[in-house]
Amino acid sequence: MAADRAYDQTKTVLPAEVARGVYFENVPSLQGLKLMHLMIAKAGGRMADDVRHEFRLSEVKKITGMKNHTRATLAPLFRELRAMTITEGAPEDELDRVIIGGLLDQAVLDRVDPVSGDVLLSWYFGRSFMDMARESNHWAILDRQAVFHLNSRYSVLLFQHISSLVNLHHITRKRFTVPELRALFSVPEGKSKRFADLKRNIITPAIEEINSDITRLHLTATYHKVGRTVAEVEFTWEVKEDLAKVRAEQDRPKVGRKARQDGSAENPALTFPTSGSIKGIKPWDSIARYNAPRIDGRHLPDLRVLADTFRKWCHKNSIPLDVTSIEKSFTTWCKSYSAR
Repeated sequence: MAADRAYDQTKTVLPAEVARGVYFENVPSLQGLKLMHLMIAKAGGRMADDVRHEFRLSEVKKITGMKNHTRATLAPLFRELRAMTITEGAPEDELDRVIIGGLLDQAVLDRVDPVSGDVLLSWYFGRSFMDMARESNHWAILDRQAVFHLNSRYSVLLFQHISSLVNLHHITRKRFTVPELRALFSVPEGKSKRFADLKRNIITPAIEEINSDITRLHLTATYHKVGRTVAEVEFTWEVKEDLAKVRAEQDRPKVGRKARQDGSAENPALTFPTSGSIKGIKPWDSIARYNAPRIDGRHLPDLRVLADTFRKWCHKNSIPLDVTSIEKSFTTWCKSYSAR
């Protein structure tokens, strides 16, 4: 399934067991989840093979939605993924067979290349994950960019779970008990103990973000009570009709997204400044800060030099500074900018 779709860089194929998260404990942070999706996508049809997988730090930096990571900031994320536990079977059932394993066996962050400044990142998947992938009969095909644009770990966990059900025939809804829902979201012990808190802090924000223009799904939650207590939550879903609007929002920078979603954003024609620095000038300052690689992994490039270089690039390529797509062009250009 993954090998057949290797040509499509917009989709990630996950074993449904991974997408639904029913076997996982110690679920990582938002950035850790995004790194997991990137690693599985990179492995593709070889995810069940006992081989070394690899990519370079520069590949991670090109992805919108991933932070401008360095070798040092990626190390904790690999530790999070190494700590994920896969448990199959019920330990409390003495007649059940229990298998306990992990997502990763080993990850290696190589030395910084003295010439390019790039870093080779490599890893081996754990035996439990490889067995799960090899034996899986159901697969979730996820919109890769939607995952990278989501801003909450809870949104990613809910989105990947529902995505694994979307293409199943005659299934458009699913009920969860409250304990099942807490397990799905991997809610830490002691957090949002009351259902009202769980709904306000986790369920509602996750639904609202998924329903925004950055994913193709629209979710509705129905709360079923026993007496005065919510016992189950039922999710129904549908695929949005206007996917062009979704793709357009995914191509736009994160800056101003909330205003665009709630309709409070104004949409004047944007023009890149014809001279001077862009420091403090919206949205160019924010786009540069969010997308331009940091010098030595820490320092923001000189925004005056960066702006002058972009203007020269536009002139060389006959791109007017007031062209409709100038915002998108600047965002894409910033990701590959080098102060050198």
